[in-house]
Amino acid sequence: MSIARRNLLQDKTRLGLSVLGVALAVMLILVLSGFLDGVYKQAASYLNNTPGSVVVVQDGVSNFYATTSLLPPGTLEAARKMEGVAGIIPVTSQIVIFEMHGRKQAAQVVGYDPALGGGPWSLAQGHGIQGDSELVVDRVMAEAHGIKLGDRLTLLGREFTVVGSSRETAMWAASVLFVRKSALESLLKAPGSTSMLLVNPSGGIAPEALRDRLRSDLPGTNVLLKSEVIANDKQLFARIYNGPLLLMVAIAFLVGALVVGLVIYTATVERQREYGALKAIGAANSVLYKVITTQALVASITGSVAGVALAFAVGQLIMALRPQFLVAIETRAVAWALVAGLVMALLGALFPARTVARLAPADVFRR
Repeated sequence: MSIARRNLLQDKTRLGLSVLGVALAVMLILVLSGFLDGVYKQAASYLNNTPGSVVVVQDGVSNFYATTSLLPPGTLEAARKMEGVAGIIPVTSQIVIFEMHGRKQAAQVVGYDPALGGGPWSLAQGHGIQGDSELVVDRVMAEAHGIKLGDRLTLLGREFTVVGSSRETAMWAASVLFVRKSALESLLKAPGSTSMLLVNPSGGIAPEALRDRLRSDLPGTNVLLKSEVIANDKQLFARIYNGPLLLMVAIAFLVGALVVGLVIYTATVERQREYGALKAIGAANSVLYKVITTQALVASITGSVAGVALAFAVGQLIMALRPQFLVAIETRAVAWALVAGLVMALLGALFPARTVARLAPADVFRR
């Protein structure tokens, strides 16, 4: 509409500020949601890339991260004899705190048997574990601390030689490191101990059926689908991050709506005589509402599209400067952000529309 276009273009600086406000709000919403989705992806990375549909852990344990699990003796042997089991990957896992360059560093150390699997799935450098004194570190950790192949690191009082660096194992809180299972058992002073079994069902056996069978035949254990463990890890991190991040998203949304509302309201007040003249010649309130809503939609849609592009650029910048953070902007999040931009427009148009509705032509021309 020509009136809406003229109102917007009358002050290009004000229009630019409106678009910028929405763009920054949408960008912040997407980057924050991308950070949260990135945390979930990082938390699920090990299980998603390791074979096995069913997970056996200690009774009372339901997560991979931030837990200590110790299966009862004989659990592995009993599971191997069960009908419907095609293969088992035994893993020992433990959170370890060690010192690097004078700072405490946390890591999820995974002990695996190279002959059975459960180790790094994508190597950036070097090779997998072959001996008990070898270690594969996360690539991001290695780059951050200047760790090179052949360097020696001390874990729980024992020295290991770095023989490889792995991709997709970084987390800002605790990256994943890999050693031989027997080496981690020795570090924990628990020979033969196992934290987790990753079980593959035989052909024709549903993972749910195998889970139920293992539950009934393996005392002292908790048996879950791998997808259930991943969901539990997601809930664990959600309890930490969801509250603060959702609060920041809500603030960004309100700021965007207020910026649009302020700009459109200012333009409406400045052009009250025009709106009064339109009402005097018979223009209905619905026509004026359409003018105001069009102004808000143009500013919000332009800002939303710019905000999406800005979010991808900022996400890449964050990952380049701090590679331990993963900003995973999903299509679903983009769709929600665009919807949020439209809602900002509608909320931003609400107060100016009420101002026009209460406008009396006679009052305008008496001013």
